[in-house]
Amino acid sequence: MITSATYFLFIVMLPIVLVVGGLVSLFAIGAFFDATENLDQLKGRIEAAFRGTLREPRPLSAKHYYQPYWRS
Repeated sequence: MITSATYFLFIVMLPIVLVVGGLVSLFAIGAFFDATENLDQLKGRIEAAFRGTLREPRPLSAKHYYQPYWRS
């Protein structure tokens, strides 16, 4: 009983694992070639990943054209 279940899982899972592994490796190779062709964009992507957060927005003045409905 256990051996037939093992064989079934091996037959079903092995092709799935191979296909997923192939797709992941193709994606990795494509990302590598994209990075080597566009080194300046790669530098910008790396800098953007470590860039700090944006500062808080300034509050609206009383003369601003938009005022929330709860203030008017």
